[in-house]
Amino acid sequence: MTSRAMLEWANRTGVGWHYIDPGKPQQNGFVESFNGKFRDECLTEEVFTTLAEARAVISRWRHDYNHVRPHSVHGGLAPETVRLNHAAGRLRDVNSCAPRPLPPEPKISYEAYGLPL
Repeated sequence: MTSRAMLEWANRTGVGWHYIDPGKPQQNGFVESFNGKFRDECLTEEVFTTLAEARAVISRWRHDYNHVRPHSVHGGLAPETVRLNHAAGRLRDVNSCAPRPLPPEPKISYEAYGLPL
């Protein structure tokens, strides 16, 4: 049923649908990398007793991953920083530029975002 809903959505929105060849996860390396990080850093580190707890823990991890944590692909900036400051996300010639320094260690307060501890 999920597959049918996805195909109907793709047809309705005009999004191209491309299958990954069986046994070739490297054809979608970005999601494979993310899934590995999510599994290793969040799912295997926690024991969830309720669905609400799982949602809260995953929400905190997702917020940290997208808003706080530096990503090497963005030159040590968090994805949200790059999104808000498009100039910071411009590609640069790595052979002619010094790498950007890592941002200072942020003080994280999940309560400011309405996320439970």
